[in-house]
Amino acid sequence: MEPIEVIVNGRTRNGATAGPHTSLLDWLRDQGLTGAKEGCAEGECGACAVLVARPDGEQGTRWTALNACLPPALAFDGQEIVTAEGLGTARGACAVEDLHPVQREMADRGGSQCGYCTPGFVCAMAAEYYRPGRTPKEATPPEGTGTSATGERHAADHEVGPNGFDLHALSGNLCRCTGYRPIRDAAYALGAPDEADALARRRSAPAPAPRHTRVHDDAGDFVRPGSLEELFDELEQHPDAVLVAGATDTGVERNIRHTRPRLVLAIDRLAPLRTLHTNETSIEIGAALTLSELESALDGRVPLLAELFPQFASRLIRNSATLGGNLGTGSPIGDAAPVLLALDASLVLASRDGEREVPLAEYFTGYRTSVRQPGEIIRAVRIPLPLAGSSAFFKIAKRRFDDISSVAVAVAARIENGTVDDVRVGLGGVAATPIRARATEDALRGRPWTYETAVAAAALMGNEGTPLDDHRASARYRRAMLEQSLVRFFTQAQPQPVLEVAR
Repeated sequence: MEPIEVIVNGRTRNGATAGPHTSLLDWLRDQGLTGAKEGCAEGECGACAVLVARPDGEQGTRWTALNACLPPALAFDGQEIVTAEGLGTARGACAVEDLHPVQREMADRGGSQCGYCTPGFVCAMAAEYYRPGRTPKEATPPEGTGTSATGERHAADHEVGPNGFDLHALSGNLCRCTGYRPIRDAAYALGAPDEADALARRRSAPAPAPRHTRVHDDAGDFVRPGSLEELFDELEQHPDAVLVAGATDTGVERNIRHTRPRLVLAIDRLAPLRTLHTNETSIEIGAALTLSELESALDGRVPLLAELFPQFASRLIRNSATLGGNLGTGSPIGDAAPVLLALDASLVLASRDGEREVPLAEYFTGYRTSVRQPGEIIRAVRIPLPLAGSSAFFKIAKRRFDDISSVAVAVAARIENGTVDDVRVGLGGVAATPIRARATEDALRGRPWTYETAVAAAALMGNEGTPLDDHRASARYRRAMLEQSLVRFFTQAQPQPVLEVAR
């Protein structure tokens, strides 16, 4: 077995000092790299952000910003990481000329006061600084942002500066004292990377391949299987093992609830789980593709998913989170499930005995329970084609971005000649599981697409599920939002009037 090693800021370090449940953040700080901080331990503040070398095609590397507080350090065996300390080239007393361009702009434009959040901002900003294809843009909506029920581009979901910097790359980074305008000014002042920049040159070489990692100690075991067959072997011997891809859920469980599973199986780099196939009848999405990878690959071809992505947590989370993980937890408030229900998606479940396809609407059986059997994994999500012509996703939360939904509503409808030919409505946050709004669908299907039809169906939708009073919202509020969401969809799914230009 190869030694456990992690390349950090160009230096190979002994990763065997990390245990199966040691977070990447804790391990880095134990190495003396204390720039990354623990703010929330839940992936919501970005103070712990670092850069990781990830594949960008077969021969390229993309510098990707991640929350270091969530994934286990052992998941980075053989991988390359850059912290805020590794961006500059200072030796001894820091001189201005030693600063990385991102650090220099943050300093020159007053982007830091107490400095607690600054290393995380710098790393997230550096990931966007090195993003392939970042070029000065005109004031037009960026490519791949998707279309709504009205066919309009979601330009409001992105704020792109004159230098092509997408400000939503910083959406998972919080600052409590500086104020965001100086930070935005720093981001928008960045030019293109210099040709002599080592991190820019690194992008043209392949990213490190995943290693076959196996670590055992008294606290538990960590295994990165090399194949699905090996994964099934481990699950057969340890049916209570925890599968980890992005660790955006399991990392929170470890940090906040102090869960310590006996065996952690890292499946984020298994090739059979990272595929994306499209044919005439369906789109098949590998369960371990990150949401950011999926967003880039689809490039707006599934408008309902294009609406979901900017509202799903933050960029730092989407750089790690997967559809398989979001569905595998069985959470009733996961944002992906309502969208996939509206898309009539099914799950490809795989085990040693083969594969079976289960409609997502039949997958959940209760609170965080499903039809998935011991030894069975989610291999892929399958979305049938063609897609419905009109769709929308409504996330009702206390914050517009980076928040947990009080209610999530996804609608996909096929409207032909003024009649609702077919419709599917997915709901989250109103029952013990994500659900289809069956009564609402029945009230719409085959009816004229009129305001009266929408209002009558909305009254039914307010009674779908079993909304509860909790700290996020009251049951009464949730019912009201269900009703309003359908009326809102009706107003969006209307043909837009042609405005005459005054001569």
